[in-house]
Amino acid sequence: MRDKSKPKLAVWKFSSCDGCQLSLLDCEDELLDLASKIEIANFPEASRAVVKGPYELSLVEGSISTPHDAQRIQEVRRQSKFLVTIGACATAGGIQALRNFADVAEFARYVYAAPQYIETLSNSTPIAYHVFVDFELRGCPINKAQLVEVIGAFLNNRRPNVPHYSVCMECKRRGTICVMVAQGIPCLGPVTHAGCGALCPAYRRGCYGCFGPMETPNTVALSSRWKELGAANADLVRAYRTFNAFSEVFRKESVAHER
Repeated sequence: MRDKSKPKLAVWKFSSCDGCQLSLLDCEDELLDLASKIEIANFPEASRAVVKGPYELSLVEGSISTPHDAQRIQEVRRQSKFLVTIGACATAGGIQALRNFADVAEFARYVYAAPQYIETLSNSTPIAYHVFVDFELRGCPINKAQLVEVIGAFLNNRRPNVPHYSVCMECKRRGTICVMVAQGIPCLGPVTHAGCGALCPAYRRGCYGCFGPMETPNTVALSSRWKELGAANADLVRAYRTFNAFSEVFRKESVAHER
């Protein structure tokens, strides 16, 4: 029998790869603890059982890429007291937002035998472009510990305690020598949101910007430093156009170096 006193959690998928939803399933022990405090009412990745809304908290993965998506997200917002977007697709359009810089119709002609049956929008956009979002959790995929913190925060009516500083701070905390200073390796760490634990720099590789822009990124200064290290305009465009290509800061900086 359902415990109607428990707040209901819903997880929604739009245009995405499901990786951020899997991060929730990867929580394992934490998820079992959460399940004792909340009702996972709508989560197709985990169960076919669906409990009707409204929902105390909705987690939304994926970008808006089709007319149907644009309509459906409005209904999700109406059913949700709090709506949290999770992952690069939901917060920045995702890797599929690369189409925003090109001709979608041309892509469709190359990929599909009958492109006239494809119904899509010209742009892949973040959820916040369409509805009010209470909190954005970045990452590709998201950090599962941050996800648990966000769920707990909203269910207890407090602001999530998720850092807004850059990956550089994570490098300092784990004692990783700066790959850009010590080895001249171009790195997006100074402008990228923390959350990955500075994984790539720990293996002497520059940050790829998986977690999107941090709170106050100085992309102009970083791009200038990359050029001093020998990066060309094309290198900068590619660097800013990955998982978070349509985040405002990365989008503007990539356009500034496009020829």
